[in-house]
Amino acid sequence: MRRFLSLIAAIFFLAIPAAAHIGSPNVFLEGSAGPYHLFVTVRVPQVIPGIAQIDIRSESDGIREIRIAPMQLTGPGSQYPPTPDVAERSKADPQFFTGSLWLMEFGSLQVRINVDGTLGKGELAVPVPATAQRMLPMQKPLGIALFLLMLLLALALVSIAGAAVREGNLQPGVAPRPANRRRARLAAAIAGVAVIALLWVGRNWWNSDANIYASNVYRPPEIAAEIEPGGRLVLRQKVVRVAQGNPRRPSEKIDFAHLIPDHDHLMHLFLFRMPEMDSFWHLHPQRMDDGSFVEELPAIPPGHYQMFADVVLNSGFPMTLVGQIDVPDLPSHPFSGDDSGTLANPLAADTASQLSSSLAGGGRMTWVRDAQPLQANVPLMLRFRVEDEQGQPATDLQPYMGMAAHAALVRSDASVFAHLHPTGSVSMAAFEIAQANLPGGIAGGIEGSGSGMTGMAMPAASAAAFGPEISFPYGFPKPGLYRIFVQIKRGGQIQTGIFEALVQ
Repeated sequence: MRRFLSLIAAIFFLAIPAAAHIGSPNVFLEGSAGPYHLFVTVRVPQVIPGIAQIDIRSESDGIREIRIAPMQLTGPGSQYPPTPDVAERSKADPQFFTGSLWLMEFGSLQVRINVDGTLGKGELAVPVPATAQRMLPMQKPLGIALFLLMLLLALALVSIAGAAVREGNLQPGVAPRPANRRRARLAAAIAGVAVIALLWVGRNWWNSDANIYASNVYRPPEIAAEIEPGGRLVLRQKVVRVAQGNPRRPSEKIDFAHLIPDHDHLMHLFLFRMPEMDSFWHLHPQRMDDGSFVEELPAIPPGHYQMFADVVLNSGFPMTLVGQIDVPDLPSHPFSGDDSGTLANPLAADTASQLSSSLAGGGRMTWVRDAQPLQANVPLMLRFRVEDEQGQPATDLQPYMGMAAHAALVRSDASVFAHLHPTGSVSMAAFEIAQANLPGGIAGGIEGSGSGMTGMAMPAASAAAFGPEISFPYGFPKPGLYRIFVQIKRGGQIQTGIFEALVQ
């Protein structure tokens, strides 16, 4: 019964964000609903069913109304949206809208945003991965109150049964006989046993449901790594349990044969040497026929590395696999394709937020921000400006995997990891799927790409549109020290700006 009450309290009182990345719960997206430019934050609940909080800030004037609705990302439910809810406009800020939506199912969902204004109608679909993150504890005062109510109801049932036998057949004003009293005590005893049995059955029933729910709490899949002689990295998913429950729920067991490309790669592998975070590598292993992923490692400095591997299931659900590996001295292999890496100064516990970073090959990247301290759970734009060797705004930025830039953000203890784009924290593969079902003519778009829809097909002429300033919508999930690696491409070379962020 206590677990049951905990589950109820978790659903109704503690609906707080869940994670698509490691420890980074909220979904952020900057894009366009037709002619309207929006910054959307979806605070996904940690329990499913649960309530998601939707925050929408418009940078466009003339919006009369915004409506929001939850839907499946793929399958029949992705074609027929339910009746949307009206987002409430802030009285203090007419450009800010909020709303709440029930997310009833696990898996790949989307929030459909309909905008109506003076420039016509627009629509944007935000992919949302919905999973149960954990079993949340019961608040002690609420538990005590519910226990007392349960005790009151149980005693009331026993009292009603005794009173019914003792006085049910008596005429008004007639006192119960001793025989009636004896039968009443017997009836109360039988009712008490029945109530105890009912509570016992209920307790076991709800404990069973709670155990099934607990077995479906999402845990990041683990990946095993082995470095063969010659520097060949082989990645395989570790054997894990298969969770029960909703069949739409993404399991920790991934079939590597059912992945879809994201930025033209099936896997984005990030390596951070720990605890210094002074060696960072962004690699793209290739899938083999046996289901493993392999990569010919470049000359990575030896040490203990934390691994994060981003993949996207064919349902559009993004997953980050985690693991660790000890890297020995390796032979030198040149970078291939979009692979990149860099070295940095060791991360120190007393490091303050760093606002400038030199770029390999010349130039500098600057973090453009005000003097206000960074706050956890506050959406913001991470803005960076790129300068050339002469200190002038850079004009030679090129598309890097279809985007103006990529960023990898990690907390000092590796409890938070996020792979960001100028669109935000959503996977581009999932975003493509979400936009595919939008009505023609009012479909949404994204920032930081040269294409109207998803930025995956990058026209050559669009390269000139990049820079010198790039930005990433995000919100740090908890206080602590973070290191941010911002990657761009200039003159055919991938360059990385390195920044520290102290979040309060």
